[in-house]
Amino acid sequence: MPARKMRLVVDQIRGVNVDKALNILQYSQRPLYAQYVSKLLRSGIANWAQINDGRRIEESDLFVKTVMVDAGFSIKRLRTAPQGRGNRISKRSNHITLIVDSRQDAGKTVSEESLTEDTNA
Repeated sequence: MPARKMRLVVDQIRGVNVDKALNILQYSQRPLYAQYVSKLLRSGIANWAQINDGRRIEESDLFVKTVMVDAGFSIKRLRTAPQGRGNRISKRSNHITLIVDSRQDAGKTVSEESLTEDTNA
């Protein structure tokens, strides 16, 4: 999945509350890309809950602090074409970095959770 197309989905949830971000991703115009981001966001919420086990998720007002999509490696393949030629196909991947934080702890960096996921087409 190209990073350029994944950024279109990720830009919609940057700085938004976690519940609203999951709702935005559920009804996204690009469901395949939104599925990967939603899975990563749920993992970030679970990791935040694991680190801050004494606090409730509902009371902490979680939001998506930072989301970055960087280009990963490209797998290059050849597809046969007429008259003995071959066309190059580039299967792109990307790296997604997602940081979930509480609005109460926005100035602190202790409760940040950074996740990175590679997505391959």
